[in-house]
Amino acid sequence: MRLRPVEWVLRAVVTVHMVAVFAQPVFAGVYLSGDFDGLGLHATGADVVTSLCLLQLGVAIGGWVRLRRAWPCLVTLALAVAETVQYFAGTAGALWLHIPLGVFTIAAVAVLFVAIWARPVARSVGKAAVDA
Repeated sequence: MRLRPVEWVLRAVVTVHMVAVFAQPVFAGVYLSGDFDGLGLHATGADVVTSLCLLQLGVAIGGWVRLRRAWPCLVTLALAVAETVQYFAGTAGALWLHIPLGVFTIAAVAVLFVAIWARPVARSVGKAAVDA
């Protein structure tokens, strides 16, 4: 099955988002090991992760419109909410929420990455789905 451009863009954005999300605990670990520059890296990483998630949401909305598949958009919307809550929990110092939500976010982005790459987003319903 041939993938459409929106599927390739979604795959690319999800992949970059996953790399950025997986870098966050590394930056936090740098900070916790005594290198205080790690906190700045973690804060910048939070901005990057949040921005990538919003970009991913825009692409997923485009995919919903173009491919008539809602699941990538709904999963990304849930991620955007979780990452926003996590962002503000981190800036407020609420580590009791920030850390577990970070673990959830990493797991959710990893599962989304596998789902996006394991199968096409669009349904293959005869020739109409391939030509659209």
